Amino acid sequence: MKKVLSAILLLGWAMSPVMGQNQDSLPVQGGQVPPVPSSFQTDTLVRTTSGIGIAGDSSLAWNTGKAKYPPKPKHMWELGLGVGHYFIGGDVDPRVPGFGFNLHVRRALHYAFSFRFDLFYGVAYGLEPQPYSDALDNEQDVFQGYGTNAGGNEWFPAYRTQYFSGSLQGILNIGNILFHKDHNVWNWYMFGGIGLDHNKTDLDLRNAQGNPYTGLVAGSGFSVSEFDTRAGRSRIKTKLKNLYDGDYETPAYKQKGVFRLGDETNVHVLFTAGVGLARKLSKRVNLAFEHQIILTDNDYLDGIHWRSNLDQTTENDVQHYSHFRLAINLGSFKNRKEPLYWLNPLDAVMTDIAELKQRPIFDPTDKDEDGVIDLLDQDDETPPNAPVDTRGVALDSDGDGIPDYKDAEPYSPPGVAVDERGVSITPQHAGLTEEQVRDLIDQRMGIPSGVKDGEAGKAILNNIDWFLPMIHFNLDEYCVLERYAPQLAAVAHVMRTYPSMKVTVHGHTDIRHTNAYNNRLSYNRAMEAITYLVDVYGIQRDRLVLMYGGEDQPLGGHMLNHMINRRVEFRVHQAGEEDMPQPPGPNAGYCFRKKATKSAPPAKTPEKQEKKSGF
Repeated sequence: MKKVLSAILLLGWAMSPVMGQNQDSLPVQGGQVPPVPSSFQTDTLVRTTSGIGIAGDSSLAWNTGKAKYPPKPKHMWELGLGVGHYFIGGDVDPRVPGFGFNLHVRRALHYAFSFRFDLFYGVAYGLEPQPYSDALDNEQDVFQGYGTNAGGNEWFPAYRTQYFSGSLQGILNIGNILFHKDHNVWNWYMFGGIGLDHNKTDLDLRNAQGNPYTGLVAGSGFSVSEFDTRAGRSRIKTKLKNLYDGDYETPAYKQKGVFRLGDETNVHVLFTAGVGLARKLSKRVNLAFEHQIILTDNDYLDGIHWRSNLDQTTENDVQHYSHFRLAINLGSFKNRKEPLYWLNPLDAVMTDIAELKQRPIFDPTDKDEDGVIDLLDQDDETPPNAPVDTRGVALDSDGDGIPDYKDAEPYSPPGVAVDERGVSITPQHAGLTEEQVRDLIDQRMGIPSGVKDGEAGKAILNNIDWFLPMIHFNLDEYCVLERYAPQLAAVAHVMRTYPSMKVTVHGHTDIRHTNAYNNRLSYNRAMEAITYLVDVYGIQRDRLVLMYGGEDQPLGGHMLNHMINRRVEFRVHQAGEEDMPQPPGPNAGYCFRKKATKSAPPAKTPEKQEKKSGF
């Protein structure tokens, strides 16, 4: 008893510090993209590996580099049901089968340790193939009619025990301490715990008439030689089953001096320990096999204290329970993770390391020295000192088809014919009126006839070669990143200013993975950008034309410019451009606001290089 009390105090001391740990939550994934403030002050929004969050949230400290360690995620409780074989190892041979079932709830304290509250009920049977005589003398209130006091009438012990217990268990597992993959489907563990139990043991001592059995030794065919073999013991038990009526009518002797409820129900302190192996069937369900032993200060679980006056053993009966447990994780995956004993505690660190490795190498080369690096330069062969726009294309300020660096008159009047040097050709007719000049300007700017600058709802300047920005995406993702909110706001501003303007939204990927996969991924990226403009800024869907090109139009001039090619471009809609339908095949890519559904076959390249997923 002192050992059991010491185990209780030791377990309570071990659990006290971990029970008080805080559980900071990770940012909730999913939901809508937050609207961008009209002032475009987006520095309050923080891009994290889990999505977009608000600066100042303590859960973002790790993602933004302000904390040394990642916070513990919110995680689920586990509810489980078990069933299996229960038997007692004591003075009497156990009889197969016995049965038991249990119900538990489990909660992780951290990745390697969890606690579990377990309720158990079991029924065990026993039948002894050797007779007892003088061992029954001391408990004549139970064994009346047997033993030396009854003329040496011998009895072969036969019992049925009903057992109830409740215990609090600590579970130690290391199956999720992984260094080479992000998760595991197998988990092995050890556990131990303390609790209280109650047993009700009944004996088959009387026949159908309520009298003690007689002649059991002769009727069972017992002999020392018969008892000394396994087959002989089996024959003895078979004959005993035919002699007994199978009615366990006599309550067994109850140990004195233990705690009781109402002087009838005995209650003991128990210690339990065991090992288990669990297999994950899904994120929600797992199946485990366990073997559990239950120790208690009770030698009357099988109704027998000792075998004989010469064999007065002091060992208590030991219970065994081999069983399967089916467990379910409780809660929503939108707000909580699986129980921590299924998660890899190194996952956050490994994810950040992988992301750092995937970042493109910045190449500042500008071989035409026009101030636009080759990664972004759409014309990397412009002459030295030639003025260029932000794309690296030579400027043509007056739109006469002659670049400024060749144009002798770079600002010739709009609509006026020019010679081969770009100089305007003076018309040989009378001068134009102010109204005619305005009409020419309007005509050049694409304003329909009769619509003037000051009228409500300005006409769209369709033939102006607007420079609209492009946005980029993370590896194998199609969610719009928060840092591109200003670029999308600029596109929305132009479209609101010119209500009849249509814009083509063109999605692209880098060259990794198959063409079919990349076409679907570029389609998803273009659709996500369109959805953002529609949902956040109210742009009409029919003003946005969806097109995609997969990996067919790379930028940067070589195969390593993956980041610059994971993009969506915006341009003024051209005649003949129509919405392209969703390409066939499986879905592609991942969005942290949506459930990932990608499923793509392995890809092969002409260079026989392995293409990694993500593009």
